[in-house]
Amino acid sequence: MNKKIVLPSLTLLLGAAAVYGLMFGRPTPTPQQVLVSPPPVVQTFVATPQTVQLQVESQGSIRPHRQIDLVAQVGGKVVEVDADFLDGAFFPVGQQLLMIEQADYRFALVKARAKVFEAQEALATTKGMVLQAKREWRDLGNAEANALFLKEPQLRAAEARLEAAKSEQQQAELALARTIISTPFAGRIQQTLVNLGQYVAPGTPVARIYATDRVEVKLPLTDRQVALLDLPLHYQGESIGQQPAPLAVTLSAQFAARQWQWRAEVRRTDASIDVQNRVVYAVAEVANPFARDLATRRPPLMVGQFVQASIEGRELDNVLLLPRRALQPGNKLWLVDDDNRLQALTVELLQATRQQVAVRATVEGAVRVLVSALDFYVEGLEVLPQPMQEAGDE
Repeated sequence: MNKKIVLPSLTLLLGAAAVYGLMFGRPTPTPQQVLVSPPPVVQTFVATPQTVQLQVESQGSIRPHRQIDLVAQVGGKVVEVDADFLDGAFFPVGQQLLMIEQADYRFALVKARAKVFEAQEALATTKGMVLQAKREWRDLGNAEANALFLKEPQLRAAEARLEAAKSEQQQAELALARTIISTPFAGRIQQTLVNLGQYVAPGTPVARIYATDRVEVKLPLTDRQVALLDLPLHYQGESIGQQPAPLAVTLSAQFAARQWQWRAEVRRTDASIDVQNRVVYAVAEVANPFARDLATRRPPLMVGQFVQASIEGRELDNVLLLPRRALQPGNKLWLVDDDNRLQALTVELLQATRQQVAVRATVEGAVRVLVSALDFYVEGLEVLPQPMQEAGDE
């Protein structure tokens, strides 16, 4: 009986002792200091809003301003060609390039002149008959003469035959003149298409020529680039002279392992927007591209040459010029305020190159723009800024 009472009591005492030990016998924990990560070190670029005139870059191939196929208007064998009837040769306006055999056309002219003389003779005879008929009618004593009796229809027919004969003579003279093929303007031969002794039919192209007073290049422009320019848009009812002043363009190209430049002007735009890539074509013209420049010994600007173009843009206000890496997706900048905390700013992208971006933003004075990459961007994040020296630094 005593064992039954002692054992449970002993178990209860041991359990209570264990509970007491767990609750009050644990060692007191030592307080630990919480470590705070330092703000990230970042690079910033100090930008000031300014008024700038951006240069718009484009490219294209030189093409003639005026180009035609010189065509034979009469048929025959080519019996004479000019010594400069060669690919690449220059010519003044009105220069004879080749001549078609004239014998048949001279024969036709002689026949036409003979018909004129015959018609003149017939007209003179008819006029004499008219005068004789008038005298005979007057001798009859009648006041009103009959038109048929007076030979008036015969007179009109004779006069008409003379005019027809003269027209045939003029046509024969014109055909004879067209055996000589001359240039309608000063220019250059791009390609000869016939040669001495070859027979040509009416309408046969004999040469492809182009004018040399100026050449042009079509420069593709995106919608964003057009926004930076004062393009000379052409409206119906306005002449080219009524448009705004042309845009200055600098063309550059490599020739003979050297880089050369030419001055050009954008005076007009193409008649339509390219349906394939949705670009607008500005047409830049270069005056006297084949004139010799003794000062620089610059080569002529050849048709077909590929050129880079730099077009002078309009003046724009509130523009920030920044390193390319400063612009974040969504046209967003991260500014560092006076408390060294990040602030987001959405801007208008004007132009982007490999090294630099130009954006328009409404800011007061100079701002510090974040150019370092962070793992995450949060407004109000504290940073330790370090300035960079220039926009091109990477």
